[in-house]
Amino acid sequence: MFESFCQNLQGTRPFITVEITPPHGASMEPTLQAIEAAGLSQKVSGFSVTDNPLARLKMSAILSAIRVQQRFGKPVIATMSMRDRNKLSLQSSLLGANDFDIRLILALTGDPAKFSDHPEVKGVLERDITLLLSIIYRLNNGFDYSGQALDPRPKPIYPFAVSNAYAKDMKHLMKRMVKKLDYGARAIITQPVFDLENARELLAIFEEARSKSIRETAKEAQLILGQFPIIRARTATFIDDKVPGISVPKAIIDEMNLATMDGAEKERDVGFALSKRIFDEIMALHPKVHLMTHNRFELCAQLIGSE
Repeated sequence: MFESFCQNLQGTRPFITVEITPPHGASMEPTLQAIEAAGLSQKVSGFSVTDNPLARLKMSAILSAIRVQQRFGKPVIATMSMRDRNKLSLQSSLLGANDFDIRLILALTGDPAKFSDHPEVKGVLERDITLLLSIIYRLNNGFDYSGQALDPRPKPIYPFAVSNAYAKDMKHLMKRMVKKLDYGARAIITQPVFDLENARELLAIFEEARSKSIRETAKEAQLILGQFPIIRARTATFIDDKVPGISVPKAIIDEMNLATMDGAEKERDVGFALSKRIFDEIMALHPKVHLMTHNRFELCAQLIGSE
């Protein structure tokens, strides 16, 4: 399953993953039923599961990933945040996940603990994501981080990393990509992209990063372009103003603001049409996309259509 997933990622056919946010509660069942109702599992290559985004309590990403993968038989990328774990916990979680065949791991630093809805939460950051990538590299070679042999050794783990979609100095993004590829990342997922010019620039700097990486696996590494459909004008403005690493073109913001003058239904219709156009253009340019929709699975299915 995982080998074919990676082959699909490296091929030319459409490759689409959808992000799932686990519940603030003790059951994945409503989320799984919503995915089923949208018929989404037949339209995608796999899923990803977030790990306490914004440092707010959700069900365990790894345990949620097990439920999703077992339910749909599609590979699931489990996010692991550096914010909440030391190197002992990271290794323990990876070994346990491996036994349940959760072997696609998205390495994240994690949103700062100060954003948490739980008072006095403290982050646990021994190092940036290169620590997690280093651990995965060693596990894949049959050793723990201290150099002791593992018996039995884990099944192969496939590490993923993330990147901002925009920066004033795009060369800085390229250097960060090189670092992640050097530490073994098999793919890099970007923050949401909202225009083709931005997408082309990301693809260009990713190719440069691959050429500069010292790691042999970088030759087969892929860039996955993030997509976030915007159906509310205030969302477009908020993302552009407040979310680092993302740029929403002024033309989109202006068109969404004009649509609000004709009511919420018009606003949604215009937003969906814009999002669908961007999605189709990105898929035509580079058919490797990661959809982030805050669990709006029906919206995902509508965007993908008959891909």
